[in-house]
Amino acid sequence: MGNLPTPVFIALLFVVGVLLLVLFIAFITFGRLYIQALSSGVRISVFAFIGMWLRKVNPRIIVDCLIMANKAGLNDVHSNKLEAHFMARGNVQRVTQALVAASKAHINLNFDQAAAIDLAGRDVLDAVRTSVQPKVIDAPSKDQARTTVDAVAGDGIQLRARARVTVRTNLARLVGGATEETIIARVGEGIVTTIGSASNHKEVLANPDLMSKTVLDKGLDSGTAFEILSIDIADVDVGENIGAKLQAEQAEADKRVAQALAEKRRALAVAKEQEEVAAIAANKAVLVLAEAEVPKAIADAFRSGNLGVMDYYRLKNLQADTSMRESLGHDEESGSDEQA
Repeated sequence: MGNLPTPVFIALLFVVGVLLLVLFIAFITFGRLYIQALSSGVRISVFAFIGMWLRKVNPRIIVDCLIMANKAGLNDVHSNKLEAHFMARGNVQRVTQALVAASKAHINLNFDQAAAIDLAGRDVLDAVRTSVQPKVIDAPSKDQARTTVDAVAGDGIQLRARARVTVRTNLARLVGGATEETIIARVGEGIVTTIGSASNHKEVLANPDLMSKTVLDKGLDSGTAFEILSIDIADVDVGENIGAKLQAEQAEADKRVAQALAEKRRALAVAKEQEEVAAIAANKAVLVLAEAEVPKAIADAFRSGNLGVMDYYRLKNLQADTSMRESLGHDEESGSDEQA
């Protein structure tokens, strides 16, 4: 019985066997990565690979990034930081490449800044490249419907300008800084202000650098993720004569107003004429009524003896004479009209 293995010894052998089996499986699974890391000077244990597997982190990406950082001489890139950024849905490879590029270009950028820029949705590698090699932004952008910035000078002539803005990424303001669209909008605003403040469009055509100077003096890169290096006016074209067009439209509007007022006065005159015609008709009606009372008055005068027969005949002769004179007067007027 003394030579038989005890239960403790059997349990110990079982635990050791399980550990050896786990190590064997881990070595088979991660052995190539482990040897690659050791040969590149990166120290990482097999248990670290097991931990990555349990945390569902791709060990190939982490090892490649560690080797890249080690060969570039980066000291602040560690396995824990890379794993944390990977689990945060960050682009670990892009961040590492950006750190290597920044180190070679002597740009001050640490892992925390690069990771923050990447998690903010910005392309950190492109930002580093733009910091080293500035890029040119068209104002307005080629993606916009309008290809020029249009403004009107003091003499009413429209000018159409296009600018090219050379910018460099400001890594310190990349997180939370305004994008290229803000730069394009501010440059367009500066161009419109410069053209609009010019008394004559020829001044702008003769000195297009006035627009670039005005825009640069405004400090348009404040609060943005870029630093403006230069603003160059690519093209300035003469557009329409907006002043003359507006004057013509104003004259047409004034003409319509005058026509409306004249039509109003004509309508008032016609209404007044109709009122006078109605008044004349009313007066004629009153006259007719008054003339109808004359025979009654004559009859009453006969009855009362105030009017004799001879007086009546003299009145009739007077009326006949008056009618004859009126008819002669009408004939003379019609004759003179025909001669004219």
